[in-house]
Amino acid sequence: MFRLTCRRGFLKSSLYFASSLFCARPALARVFDGRPKAPEGKLSLHNLHSDERVTVTFRNELGVYDSEALKALNWALRCPISNETTEMDLRVIEYLHRLDLALGGGREIQVISGYRSPSYNRQLRSASHGVARHSLHMKGKAIDFAVAGIGLDTLRQTARAHAPGGVGYYPKGGFVHLDSGPFRSW
Repeated sequence: MFRLTCRRGFLKSSLYFASSLFCARPALARVFDGRPKAPEGKLSLHNLHSDERVTVTFRNELGVYDSEALKALNWALRCPISNETTEMDLRVIEYLHRLDLALGGGREIQVISGYRSPSYNRQLRSASHGVARHSLHMKGKAIDFAVAGIGLDTLRQTARAHAPGGVGYYPKGGFVHLDSGPFRSW
């Protein structure tokens, strides 16, 4: 079973990497007939800690990222205690976008947790057994979220089907965890 999981994770990561090459290079983002390969990357986030909302187009149809939009996402996903930001991993941003598209697109994603400073992660860890010591949140590689009007079980199933990273299910906390680490689910 371990080998199957590793192989699946390797294949999904390889597929993601290959597709990211098309998104990162405008010349490769076009198919032979000249049409754009990927849809525009757009996200609407509502940070539940700060009650701030942001809607940005972080990537155009040619696969070019907008640095100002990415800064806005980094700010929206900042640590709620220290207001520290980090450069969020583009893979987790793309996974969240892929999930949004699978849900019909244009939904406001309620952010429970994005980046966590090490001190905030320690604080959460001391209050709960479910917080990892080396959480991917501290590296800008994880987001905990919910979407109004979409059940958590549906979010989990959709995330597992469309995100090649980690997907966690926290029904008591009212959120789903998505990260750009290895493929796994819990």
